Amino acid sequence: MPDGTPDHSIKITDPRMLRAYAHPLRMRLIGLLRSEGPMTATQAASRLDDNVPNCSFHLRQLAKYGLAERAPGADGRERPWRATAQSTSWDDDTDDPAMRAAADELNGVLLGLFVQRAQDYLAVRADEPAEWRAAAGFNDALLHVTAAELRELTAEIEELFSRYDERLTDPAKRPPSSRPVQLIQMALPRGPVPDGGDRG
Repeated sequence: MPDGTPDHSIKITDPRMLRAYAHPLRMRLIGLLRSEGPMTATQAASRLDDNVPNCSFHLRQLAKYGLAERAPGADGRERPWRATAQSTSWDDDTDDPAMRAAADELNGVLLGLFVQRAQDYLAVRADEPAEWRAAAGFNDALLHVTAAELRELTAEIEELFSRYDERLTDPAKRPPSSRPVQLIQMALPRGPVPDGGDRG
């Protein structure tokens, strides 16, 4: 991983931990540590246009729940932080009301971050090279599928994404003309659940 970020996923099963993670700045901090490697609260504040005490507080909260930690072997007055895992997952199919409420809260924060990133891109899109304007952008499709088919389709999409996993962990494998691109996946059912239909 970049500068020592562990190469694994952490699964959140505790609603308190989900709620702790469901904070825009904390999610941005974790994303920053995962993409750029260990950094101090001062460095993170500069990258995220925030203040140092605020970033320091939220990094400590992330550490409290096992999502961030001090980078090993660091020295000096202000030691860097690193993410404890390269990705985070949680179950959206639980019957536990507390977990469902926490997952909904977290998904709402994620949606807000996704919308902000899209707006940030639109603000600079006119200055992008033509080849990148043609390659990037927005698209959608309306499908009629069962829940089982949707899960299968999602798995196939994730398998396509995984082709590029090594580039996250090994910068030497990134082509010279490559740059970070965030592909945002949303599967949004429309309309009511069909009566008597396949619910699998």
